[in-house]
Amino acid sequence: MLAAAAAVVVLAGAGTWTAVAADDGPSVHRADGTLDADGAKIDTSYFTAGDPDAKRPAVLIGHGFGGSKADVREQAEELAADGYAVLTWSARGFGKSTGKIGLNDPKAEVADVSKLIDWLAKRPEVRLDKAGDPRVGVTGASYGGAVSLLAAGYDQRVDAIAPQITYWNLADALFPDGVFKKLWTGSFINTGGGCEKFEKQLCAMYNRVAVAGEPDAKARELLAARSPAAVGDRIKVPTYLAQGQTDSLFPLGQGDAIARAVRANGAPVTVDWIAGGHDGGEREAERGRVEKRVGAWFDRYLKGDKSAGTGPAFRVTRTGGIDSTDGAAQLRGASGDTYPGLESGRRAVPLTGREQTFDNPAGASPPAVSTLPGLGGRGLSRLSSLGVGVSLDIPGQHAKFDSKPLGEDLRITGTPTVRAHVKSSRDDAVLFTKVYDVSPDGKQQVLPSQLVAPVRVEGAKKGKDVELRLPAVDHEVQKGHRLRLVLASTDLGYASPVDPAEYTVSLKSDLKVPTAPGVRTAAAPLPSWVWWLPVAGAVVALGLLLTGRRRTTAPAPDPDLAEVPLQITDLSKRYAKSSERYAVRDVSFRVEKGQVLGLLGPNGAGKTTTLRMLMGLIRPDAGEIRVFGQAIVPGAPVLSRVGAFVEGAGFLPHLSGRENLELYWKATGRPAADAHLDEALEIAGLGDALARAVRTYSQGMRQRLAIAQAMLGLPDLLILDEPTNGLDPPQIREMREVMIRYARGGRTVIVSSHLLAEVEQSCTHLVVMDRGRLVQAGPVAEIIGSGDTLLVGLAGAVSDPLLDKIAALPGVASAVRADDGLLIRLDGTESASGARLLPELVRLDVPVESMGPHRRLEDAFLTLIGGTA
Repeated sequence: MLAAAAAVVVLAGAGTWTAVAADDGPSVHRADGTLDADGAKIDTSYFTAGDPDAKRPAVLIGHGFGGSKADVREQAEELAADGYAVLTWSARGFGKSTGKIGLNDPKAEVADVSKLIDWLAKRPEVRLDKAGDPRVGVTGASYGGAVSLLAAGYDQRVDAIAPQITYWNLADALFPDGVFKKLWTGSFINTGGGCEKFEKQLCAMYNRVAVAGEPDAKARELLAARSPAAVGDRIKVPTYLAQGQTDSLFPLGQGDAIARAVRANGAPVTVDWIAGGHDGGEREAERGRVEKRVGAWFDRYLKGDKSAGTGPAFRVTRTGGIDSTDGAAQLRGASGDTYPGLESGRRAVPLTGREQTFDNPAGASPPAVSTLPGLGGRGLSRLSSLGVGVSLDIPGQHAKFDSKPLGEDLRITGTPTVRAHVKSSRDDAVLFTKVYDVSPDGKQQVLPSQLVAPVRVEGAKKGKDVELRLPAVDHEVQKGHRLRLVLASTDLGYASPVDPAEYTVSLKSDLKVPTAPGVRTAAAPLPSWVWWLPVAGAVVALGLLLTGRRRTTAPAPDPDLAEVPLQITDLSKRYAKSSERYAVRDVSFRVEKGQVLGLLGPNGAGKTTTLRMLMGLIRPDAGEIRVFGQAIVPGAPVLSRVGAFVEGAGFLPHLSGRENLELYWKATGRPAADAHLDEALEIAGLGDALARAVRTYSQGMRQRLAIAQAMLGLPDLLILDEPTNGLDPPQIREMREVMIRYARGGRTVIVSSHLLAEVEQSCTHLVVMDRGRLVQAGPVAEIIGSGDTLLVGLAGAVSDPLLDKIAALPGVASAVRADDGLLIRLDGTESASGARLLPELVRLDVPVESMGPHRRLEDAFLTLIGGTA
């Protein structure tokens, strides 16, 4: 209660402060309008605040591709409140604006900006430098950032610009070094609404390049003509440039070209490498800081406020892991008095590795994975900042060269380069170059910013020396780590030649790594939690003392169960958002070493929920699960002794069975010796098939390979979910033998299956569940033998009249012949028992040789669950 009261006071105070601050600022007025532009209707919004008679500079804000003017409204209102006349618009083909998308066509979208400037020049509240020439700046991100550069090149009335995460040459961005960036280019078309929304020549260009898999000269010329690079010598205005580090669409090299061109024209330039980009990252966390720098930039160069601080000439945001309190990346800034470019302070790092040969597979499939363009970038970049590798290079499709462990920390800031000799079985070769940060034990390799640089090598059939320029990054490699240069033949985001080819590469130089020695990281300020954490801790401690609550921890190990593979006690799990309905309720059973346990039950019985709790994927609401005496909680160390196979395991079809398993085990990060690969394969019984490509496997072989994968490391407890799905009878028999062989070594197998006859033959014990509850558990023989049908073995034949006499005996419901004798079903009365039946059979001279209970598992199962499955 005290904590709640304190929170209310704090929040109320914060709310009051915010409201007062808002009341102190001028109200912002917006006027929507439409501009006629050569047959297109351009939807606009105009923002002003304060004294309507005061003259003020103007700012145009463009939006990103696929967006509209609504995306920049908040920034427009803030600039308006700060004393600017702000005009936003939706580009052609977006929002409510009409016309075809021209990718910033100088005769269309760029000309529209000039018409907007004409409109501003007629507004009485806008400051003019001369008649028809307003004091105006242009800003925007991506598509809007490019149009700000183009506007400065085509319209000399633009006085300052602030482009963000944008391009210099769209042809180089989408066709880097002549390689088609297919996923990003396709995303442009789809985000724009489809090919029909674009100008016809752009649509035709895309279709032509997409079919060919590589750009032609006309395609490059078309995009280059619509790029800021086409008018680079005319951009002579102060430029604040924010370029994204997590950006496989417009990487840092595009920003570097902008900065160098504008500086060459004599205009002031400030460069900001932000933690984000088109692949996500922490761009949202940077938004407020970047917009403040944009405002300060315009204060300096539009308002003429020389006291406005525009920040350092170069700044780069560096991440230092994840804040455990809110999951946000920890960001720090490093800066320099001058922009260092991409090759400042180069340092040679020797690489080792012999000449290597690898393949470009037919159809360029499967491709290597560096990132998912535009998808999941924030998560990938966070994993990368934590030292977790998420990229994939396909065996046989790449070459790699490693450095020795570094003797000191190394900060890479810019573009690493290396010289290599490339030879191809085709006239040209397409390679994808990248540099990994490899951990000291070699188990983890991290691809900085998840970036890769493509290169097309023409005339490679005779062999050719080329300089490889790798992706520009800002990344720290720690002492003891190694650098790994990888040259791959494929990448998911790009088009590779579809014809098979063989590449041979060798190195001709050391790896040259830029270090930007003039850039220094600022001291980290004390985080806010340093001040509020002690107070919050005191409040929490008081709450715990008052309520008697204690933080729960995993129960201590039970030494009496140290050799018991599984003990489940009073296990319960309710359905989500329900206090009465249970998926599992009060389930208890125990599994011993060497057992093959069948988990049976109809749909909805709770089998899957029980297995999910057993594997630590979900928490029970009550009860506990112990594996070898250790309580199961998410991430419990004892789970390393558990192997599991879930139906539908996937494999790389062009790799052999052995290569698939080796690649899987390598991804776990555990030592290769711990895999016990040969032992698992011997149990799985795949034989010579291991050397064949998985695409040649039958369904049964794939299932056995999947179980071999689950058996890697020879876990003491193996869980198999429907392992016989899709198999024919011979394959089912083989799978049964695999499970029995595995358990024979003293290990334990739990199998969930709907094939009762198969469970009857392969399992030693059963657990039967129905409607979340345990119905029966025990050895298979006991569960099957507890029925009311007896099998009477005969030493001779029984006539029909004698059979009728047997059926008429007290306690007998029916008697029929069977292959092994007579099946006699008892009627369940007090006189119905084998002990009472046997003397009666002898009295009738029935040639009895043996007698015992007889029932199939199916009969027992249906009886236990009430006859429904």
